[in-house]
Amino acid sequence: MKQCRNTHISFDVTLFDVTQFRRTIWAILLASAPIFAQAPDPPADHSSDAAGQEREVSWKKLFPNFLDDQKHIWLFPSQVVRGHDLIPTAAVLGVSGALTVADPIEGRYFRANSETYHSFNKAFTGTTTTAEIFAVPIAFYLVGRVRKDSYAEHTALLSAQAVADVEIPNVILRTSTRRLRPADVPINGNFSDTWFDAGTNPLKAKGSFASGHAASAFAVATIVARRYPHRRWVPYVAYGTAGLLAFSRVSSGAHFLSDTLFGSALGYAVGRFVVLRQ
Repeated sequence: MKQCRNTHISFDVTLFDVTQFRRTIWAILLASAPIFAQAPDPPADHSSDAAGQEREVSWKKLFPNFLDDQKHIWLFPSQVVRGHDLIPTAAVLGVSGALTVADPIEGRYFRANSETYHSFNKAFTGTTTTAEIFAVPIAFYLVGRVRKDSYAEHTALLSAQAVADVEIPNVILRTSTRRLRPADVPINGNFSDTWFDAGTNPLKAKGSFASGHAASAFAVATIVARRYPHRRWVPYVAYGTAGLLAFSRVSSGAHFLSDTLFGSALGYAVGRFVVLRQ
C-alpha cells in the first residue's frame, strides 16, 4: 500500500511539473514583452551599442534586408580568409569539434536516461519550443501596435528577420552533413558514426547538425538583449531562456551537444553582427 501511494504521488508531481514548465515559459515570453517594449532613453544609451544607428526595418524592407543579410552570411568565410574574426571563429569551430568527440558519450547518456528528463522533455517538445520562439516577436509586435511604439515593432521585425536568416544556413548544413539525430541511433548503437547517414530531403530537416531551434532561440535572444540594454536583467532572461530551449534539444535526443553549441553560436552571430550590424 505504501509503495502504491508513493508511485501515485510521483506521477502527480510529474504532471504538475510539466504544467508549471509550460506556464512559466509562456509567462516569461508573453507577459514580459510589455515590460521589454520600452525604448531606451536616448540620453542614457549614448554610450551603448543600442545608441548607434538603428537599422532601417519595415515590412517592405524585410525581404531586401533578408537578401542583404544572406550576402553577409555567405561572404563571411572570405572575411576570415582576410584575417578578420579569426579568434572567435577558431574558438567556435574548435569547441564544436571537441564536443563531437564527446557526443557519443552524452548522446548515449541522454538516450539511456530519458525517463529522468521525461517531464522536462514533455514540456519542451519541438512544437512547443518553436511556438515559444515565435511568441517573442509576435508579442513585441502586438504590444508595439497597441502602444504605438515603433521601437517595439522594429524589435519584432528584426527578431523575425533573424530567425529567417539563420534558417537558410541551417537547412544547408543539415542537408549537406546529413547527421543522424541521437534518437535515431539505438542505445547500444554506434554514436560515433552519425555523419552522412540521414535523409537528403531538406524539407524533412532530418539532419542533426546544426540545431535550428538553438540557432533561432539565440538569434531572437540576442536581438532582444542588445536592443534593451538599459534593463540589466534582460540579457539574463533572454539568454537563459534560449539556453534552456537549447538544452531541451539535447536532453530529448533531438540533437547532440555539438549541434546545439554550433547552432547557438550561429544564432548569436547572425543576430548581433548580421541583423543588428553591431
